[in-house]
Amino acid sequence: MMRRAPEGELSTFEKFSFSDSGMTHDVYRKGTGPVVVVITEMPGISPFVLGFADRIAAMGLTAVLPDLFGTAGRDPFAGSKLTQAGYVAKTFTQVCISREFTAFAIGSSAPIIDWLRALAHQEHERAGGPGVGVVGMCFTGGFALAMAVDELVLAPVLSQPSQPINIGKARKCAIDTSEADLAIVRGRCDAEGLKVLGMRFHGDPFVPGERFEFLREKLGDGFVGIELDQADGHPDSEQAKHHSVLTGDLIDEPGEATRDALDQVLDLFRTKLLIPSP
Repeated sequence: MMRRAPEGELSTFEKFSFSDSGMTHDVYRKGTGPVVVVITEMPGISPFVLGFADRIAAMGLTAVLPDLFGTAGRDPFAGSKLTQAGYVAKTFTQVCISREFTAFAIGSSAPIIDWLRALAHQEHERAGGPGVGVVGMCFTGGFALAMAVDELVLAPVLSQPSQPINIGKARKCAIDTSEADLAIVRGRCDAEGLKVLGMRFHGDPFVPGERFEFLREKLGDGFVGIELDQADGHPDSEQAKHHSVLTGDLIDEPGEATRDALDQVLDLFRTKLLIPSP
C-alpha cells in the first residue's frame, strides 16, 4: 500500500495572534531556526498541511502557519459528502466576501500580502537566519510570489496556484500578483539569482498550463516549473483530479514523482536557509 502524506496534530503547535495593516489573525508555530511561512490551501489548515509543517520543523527550521480561513486542524474530508461540501462552500464564501483577498481579480496582489510580509519580518527577527521561505498552496499559491517582492524572502514556492479562478482565457494566463510586483520579482531573479519554484499536475482544472507559461514569460529562468502527470498522484486521493502536490495527493515513497517534488522543495529551503552562502 502506497504511503500517503503524514498528518500532524494542531495541539503540537504554539498559537499566537498577530496584527498589522488593520488585520488580525491567529498563527501557529513549531520548531526553531530560520522561518518558513506555510500558507494553507483551501479550505483551511488541515492535518496534511500540519504534517508538511512537521517536516519543515524536523529540518531545523521554524514552520509558521497563518490561520486565514476555515477551521484550523479540521480534516476537510471527514464526515459525509454533504458535510465536506458544506465546509468547503462556507469557507469559499467567507474568502470571496472578505476584503483581505481578491478571489476574482486579475493582475492584483491581495491586501493580505502586506500582513503576511509583516508577519514574516516579525518571525524572522525572532528566529534569525539569512531570510525566510514561503509556501503558498492552492488559493494562496500566488501569495508566495507576491511576498517575494521582499528581499527577506529567499525561497518562494507556489504549489498548485489556483488564482485567479480559471474562467476564461485571461484568467488562465494570469496569477494573482500585480504587474508591479511581478516586475520586482523578475528583477530579483535577474540580479540575485532568485528561484521561484512552482508545481502542478497536468489536467488539474484549477491550475491551467497557461498559468505556468505566463510565469515562465514573466520570470524567465527564475521560474522553475514542476509539472506532474495525473498518474503520479496518490490513487486514494479524495478528489476527481489530482491537485495537492505536497499534501493530499502525495505518494510518500522514495522515487515517486510527488516525493521528488517534495524533496526539491525541502532542498530549496535547506540550501537557502540552512547552508551558509560561500
